[in-house]
Amino acid sequence: MEKPFELAYTELKKGCFPEELSFRTTAEIKPLEGVIGQERAVKAFDFGLAVKMKGYNIYMAGPSGTGKTTYARNSTEKLAQTEPVPYDWCYVYNFQNPRSPLALCFEPGQGKQFKEDMAELVQLFKTELQKAFRAEDYETQKNTLEHSFDEKRDALMAEMSAVAEQYSFQVKTTNAGVFFMPVVEGKAVGEDEYDDLSEDVKNKIEKNSQMVQEKAGSIMRELRDMDKESKRQTDQLDYKTGMFAIGHHVNAVQEKYQEYERVISYINAVQEDVLENISQFVEEEEDGEDSLASLLPMLGKKPAEDVTLKYKVNLIVDHSDSKGAPIVVTFNPTYNNLVGEVEYDSEFGNLTTDFMKIKGGLFHKANGGYLLVQAQDILSTPQAWEALRRVMKTREINMDSIREQLGAVVAPTLKPEPIPANIKVIMIGSSYYYELLNEYDEEFDKFFKIRADFDYEMPRTDENIRKIAQFIKRFVDREGCMEFDVSAVCAIVEYSSRTAERQDKLSTRFNHLAEILCEAVTWAKLEGAELVTAAHIQKTIYEKEQRMKLYEEKLDEMLEENVIMIDTEGAEIGQINGLAVLDMGNYAFGNPSRITATTYVGKSGIVNIEKEARLSGQTHDKGVQIITGFLGQTYAQNFPLSLSCRVCFEQNYNGIDGDSASSTELYCILSSLAELPIRQDLAVTGSVNQKGEIQAIGGVTHKIEGFFDLCRKRGLTGTQGVIIPVSNVKDLVLKDEVVQAVKDGLFHIYPISKIDEGIELLMGLSAGKKNKTGNFPANSVHGRVMKKLKAFDKRAQGEEE
Repeated sequence: MEKPFELAYTELKKGCFPEELSFRTTAEIKPLEGVIGQERAVKAFDFGLAVKMKGYNIYMAGPSGTGKTTYARNSTEKLAQTEPVPYDWCYVYNFQNPRSPLALCFEPGQGKQFKEDMAELVQLFKTELQKAFRAEDYETQKNTLEHSFDEKRDALMAEMSAVAEQYSFQVKTTNAGVFFMPVVEGKAVGEDEYDDLSEDVKNKIEKNSQMVQEKAGSIMRELRDMDKESKRQTDQLDYKTGMFAIGHHVNAVQEKYQEYERVISYINAVQEDVLENISQFVEEEEDGEDSLASLLPMLGKKPAEDVTLKYKVNLIVDHSDSKGAPIVVTFNPTYNNLVGEVEYDSEFGNLTTDFMKIKGGLFHKANGGYLLVQAQDILSTPQAWEALRRVMKTREINMDSIREQLGAVVAPTLKPEPIPANIKVIMIGSSYYYELLNEYDEEFDKFFKIRADFDYEMPRTDENIRKIAQFIKRFVDREGCMEFDVSAVCAIVEYSSRTAERQDKLSTRFNHLAEILCEAVTWAKLEGAELVTAAHIQKTIYEKEQRMKLYEEKLDEMLEENVIMIDTEGAEIGQINGLAVLDMGNYAFGNPSRITATTYVGKSGIVNIEKEARLSGQTHDKGVQIITGFLGQTYAQNFPLSLSCRVCFEQNYNGIDGDSASSTELYCILSSLAELPIRQDLAVTGSVNQKGEIQAIGGVTHKIEGFFDLCRKRGLTGTQGVIIPVSNVKDLVLKDEVVQAVKDGLFHIYPISKIDEGIELLMGLSAGKKNKTGNFPANSVHGRVMKKLKAFDKRAQGEEE
C-alpha cells in the first residue's frame, strides 16, 4: 500500500502579496469606472440599449450585490444624455365628450408655455368681454334692437286686444303666457265669478272664445316667431361683439402653435364655447351677499375661477428643464404610481372629479426614455406586472382606474385619452424571477428579448485585481474616507477569493466587499489610524463573524461536552465522521456529524433511516441509491446481494440533503461488512458515482474548517485530517490557522479520486483489485466485503430451503 498523497500548505489558498502590486496606497490609483468582470453581461446590455425596436426590453439577471442596478443606471444615463428630449404632454377639456379629456403633445418646454398662454388668454376673455359688453356702443345697438322688437310686439298685442274686445274678451299677459278673460257687462270675469253665470251666458262665452282663439292664433304665432328672431339677433349681436373682443387674441395664440393641428382645433373649441357662454363672463356683480350665503359659504355661488376651469391646461409631463432622455428608477411600482391616477374631491358626501385631477405616473415620466424596475418589486405589488406588460404590448399609456378594473367604481370616472408610449424597460432581478415569468407569461420572451446575465464570480487575473483596487479607490472618493494601504487591498482580494470559494476566482458581489470596507474604515478610525491596513480588514472579518456565530458556538459547546457525539481519535467499525455545511444566510460554517451503518442478512438492501423518518432530501436519497449501484457493480456479478443495511446520520433532527456524504456512507457500509475499524481522526466528504469515482462537492472550505476547529479545541494530535475529492483542490481558500497547522504537520488534507484511495486511508488496509475470475485478494478490504456478502447469500439461500 502506497503512502497517501496529501496537499502541501501552499496549495490550501492563493495569497495576494503587496510586492505583486504596483502601488503603496489607493491614493496613487484612479477610481474605477464601469463594472468588473461582467464582459458578457455588459455586451448584452449595451446591445439591448442600442436596439430601439419594439420588444427589445432588457432583463438583467444575476445574484444581488453584483452591481446590476448601479451599472444599469450609470450606463443608461450616459446614453440618455445623447438622446433627444421627449414631448411634453398635457390633458385638456374635451368639449365633445367631457368624460374623455384630450391629450395634447408639444415639443419640450412648449407644454409649459402653452399652459401659461391659455391662462393668460382666459384672463383676457374676462377683461375684454367685460369691457366690450359694457361699452356704450354695444348698449346702443342692443337697445335699438330691443326697441324695434318692442314696437312690433306692442303693435301685435294691440291688434290682439282689438280682436278680443270685438268678442267681449280682455287680453291678460303673465309670466306663464298670454290668455283671454271674458268681459260681461263691462267687467272682466274671473274663475270664481264664471261659475255664477247663467248657462246662456256661458254658452255665448264659449262660442266667442273659440272665435277669439281662431283669429288670435295667427297673431300668437307671429309673436313667437318674433321672439325667436329677437333672441337670434341678440345672440348674433353678442357673438359678433364677443368675436370682435377676443378673436384677435385667439388668433395670436393659434398662430403661435400653428404646427400643432390638434391644438388649433382645441383653441377653436375653446373660443366657440366662450362665445356660446358669454353670460358667464359678463354677469352683473352683486351689490351684497345674501345673508344665508354669507353665513354658510358652501351654499353660496361657486368661486369665479370655476367658470374658467374647463379652459385650463393640466400639464402632466414637463420637460422644459430636461436634458436628454428621461431615466426613472423606482422601488415602489404600485399600479397608481406606474399608470397615474384620477383624484377625487368630496362635496356633500359625493365624490367629484375633473380633468385637472389627472395625475401622471412613472410611465408618463419615463416616456421617451428608460424605466428601471426590480423584478421582485413588480411581482410583489398587485396589478403592477399587468400594468407594465400592457404598456409594453400596446405601446400606449391607458389610465384605467384600478377600482374600475376590480369592479369597485362608486364614483363618476374619467377616461383620459391614451398617450402613445415609447419606453425601454430595464428589469433587474434573479434568474429565478426570469424563469418564473417565462413559465407563467407566454409573451414574456416577446417583451424582453435581451437577457444580460451577471456572473457571481470572475477570473482571478492581475487585471481584475487591479480593478478591485480601483473599486476600493472609488469607495474612498465616494465616502470621503481615509485611504487603504496595499496590504488592505491584498486582504480584500483574498477575502473576495474566499467568498467566491475558488483559488482562481474572485467574487463579483461587491456589496459584500463594500460592507467590509465600511466597517474597516470604522475600526481604523476607532484606533486613530491614518490608513486602513490588512489588520483592520482582518479585524472586520473576525468581528463580523463573531456577530453571527451564536448558533455555531452553541453547537461547539455541545460537541465539547459530548452532547453531540463525535470522536476525533481511535477507530470504530461502521462509524465515520461526515461533514456538512450549515448556511445561516450571510454566514456559513462547517459542522461534523457521525454517520453509522449496520449490516445483516436480508433482502431489504440499503435503507436510509433519514428517508424513513422523512428527514432526507431528494438528492440525498439519490446518493443512497448510487451506493446500491456501486455494491452491485463491484460485488454481485456472480451472486445476488442478500443484504440488509441501515445507514443513519446520528443526532440529526432537522433533515439533511445533498449527495456530498455518499462516499462517506459507502465507507461506513464497507467497514461494517469487512469488520474493519475506520479512523476517527479523519473526516470525509465527497460524492461517489456507481463506478467508484469521487466527485466534487460544495462548501469544501467550510467543511474542512469545521472539523479542524473541533480537533484544535480538543488538541491537535498530528494525525487528524480531512479526505476531500481531488477535483475540489482549486476550491480551497482556507484560513491562515489551518494553513499553518498543515505547514507544521499537525493537520492533513488528502485529495482522492477513487473510493479505493479513501478505503486505504481510513482502514489501513489495501482495497484490493479484482482478478480475472472476478475475485479480490482475500486479505483486502474488497475481499473481506465479498466474503461477507457471499456468506449472507448462502445463509439467505439456506433459510429459503
